Amino acid sequence: MRRLYLRMHYASVEGISKSFGIRTLFKDISFHIEEGDKIALVARNGTGKTTLLKILAGLDTPDEGTVWIHKDVHTVMLPQEPTFGAHQNIRDYLLHLNHPIIEVVKAYESFITQENQKEEILAELISKMDDCEAWGFENDLEQILGKLNIHHLEEKIENLSGGQKKRVALAATLLECKLYDGKSLLIMDEPTNHLDVEMIEWLEEYLDAQKVTLILVTHDRYFLDAVCNEIIEIDNYQTYVYKGNYDNFLEQKSLRYEVQKSELQKDNNIYRKELEWMRKQPKARTTKSKSRQDAFIEIESRVKATTEVNDISLQMKMTRLGGKVLEMKKVNKSFGKKIILKSFDYTFKKGERIGVVGKNGVGKSTFLRIALQQELPDTGKVNHGETVVFGHFSQEGLQYKEDKRAIEYVKSIAEFFPLSDGSKISASQFMEKFGFNGEQQFTYLTKLSGGEKRRLHLLSILFRNPNFLVLDEPTNDLDLQTLRVLEEFLLEYPGCVLIVSHDRYFMDRMVDHLFVFEGDGVIKDYPGNYSQYREFLLTFQKEKSKTETTKNKQEEKIGHITTKKLSYKEKIEFEKIETELSNLQQEKQTLEKRIPTLSYEEMIKATERINEIMIQLDEKEMRWLELSEKI
Repeated sequence: MRRLYLRMHYASVEGISKSFGIRTLFKDISFHIEEGDKIALVARNGTGKTTLLKILAGLDTPDEGTVWIHKDVHTVMLPQEPTFGAHQNIRDYLLHLNHPIIEVVKAYESFITQENQKEEILAELISKMDDCEAWGFENDLEQILGKLNIHHLEEKIENLSGGQKKRVALAATLLECKLYDGKSLLIMDEPTNHLDVEMIEWLEEYLDAQKVTLILVTHDRYFLDAVCNEIIEIDNYQTYVYKGNYDNFLEQKSLRYEVQKSELQKDNNIYRKELEWMRKQPKARTTKSKSRQDAFIEIESRVKATTEVNDISLQMKMTRLGGKVLEMKKVNKSFGKKIILKSFDYTFKKGERIGVVGKNGVGKSTFLRIALQQELPDTGKVNHGETVVFGHFSQEGLQYKEDKRAIEYVKSIAEFFPLSDGSKISASQFMEKFGFNGEQQFTYLTKLSGGEKRRLHLLSILFRNPNFLVLDEPTNDLDLQTLRVLEEFLLEYPGCVLIVSHDRYFMDRMVDHLFVFEGDGVIKDYPGNYSQYREFLLTFQKEKSKTETTKNKQEEKIGHITTKKLSYKEKIEFEKIETELSNLQQEKQTLEKRIPTLSYEEMIKATERINEIMIQLDEKEMRWLELSEKI
């Protein structure tokens, strides 16, 4: 008889609302989370995604409604902007969790540093380490830290960059989730920010393989598709649940809009009739007329509500690019021993769309600043064409000296945006194209959410009408609707585009070829988008592995053919190897027996030594076999 697997109910959100002052983020929203759900939360910037995640994690409270979390479920949250203790180092932050495994590891390490050790206490601690399988904790820690490129655990967190801090917080979050062995609700706010593509792909595989229940906010659509099996959208204060991937979400949302349009047309017909009645201002305020007025107010709110994202179709009237655009000749740049550019040569052509990819720290942002002449190269020349107007979207974000309303900020650049057909649209209309409604346009800059500031920064760059766009991580913190608007804008954009981004979906749509930063100043020009490049890499690695296997087999065959008697020197070497093999085996066995009694630091050193011994044993055993075959 087939057994039914009953999923545990993890959490419920019932009719919650949240406002800040006169601004309503969401109202009366409800949804449920079951064991094994992997949910993406989708909504416009400024509609409270981060606030909703904080409410789920117990870090904020709703104005109305209730949030229920199962008593056996442990919530773990990765915030968009993590906070750390003063003067805290990486190790302390990772081991600050209140959990039996962490506690027993701390107690064990503390005890073995003491001078007067009692054997019975040591035996008890070792037993506890065995009981809660704490010996495997270091393996999990090493794997996660290695994949996220986190080293030097004694480093003070206050000395780290923003990206490094986010990766440390991510490591701590994954580790905490692992400790609770699947009975945890993992909450993540933009987990892919500050990760290079290899890290993002590892995180995809990790979350997909783990027994974890997850709700997250992300702008990375490939990541969303790889990890999530459900999408919850907040639109016009209401929630909509979609099963499946991002493409299915877009299709179902489009169908929903079609139904809403049909209903809106009916509402409009009723609204026109009721508006005429309302304008007559009936003096008799009977119960019947009062209910009719209430019904009118309700239908008016539906008619005036704007639920659909404005499609952007702006044929820009930009300054024409001349024959000379941007030239970089024999450009070199280093920071100490770290080489960023080595004799880099490139002449940019009209209409080129180039993506810049590579691991974090290889100098991608530095390359953009040198191209813009914001930073000087060590040697070489950077020449700009006379007609080039750059638009630089930097990671620093929106810069302003005084607080003002969003519309005032945009109007300080220009009142109107010129189009190619000779017409123009106002600053307000341009802002509407990027999702700023009337209320948001008159919001002060300091009151905008992080995502709204990024969106305003982006549209202010585009509003200047540049003919060469330089975009440094433009997709970070933008909502998915704005990303679609940006992509449609750029697909129609006739100028040059130079993009640094870890968003693979965005890069696949936007660029024609890639500058691949391989490190040590090596930059390769790959003709294609990111997915094509990754496919090329995988094929290359398979072919390389196949070639090496064939080569090894050939060498092995040649070795058998050329077998001969040992020389005097080889006889001495053979006897020496036998002695060395015996000594190495004995040392390995001794270290393995001592590991349970060693301190944390000594365990690491012992493990490293055992790995070295195993490598030496493999090498010496291979040589011993070669010599023994000759005897």
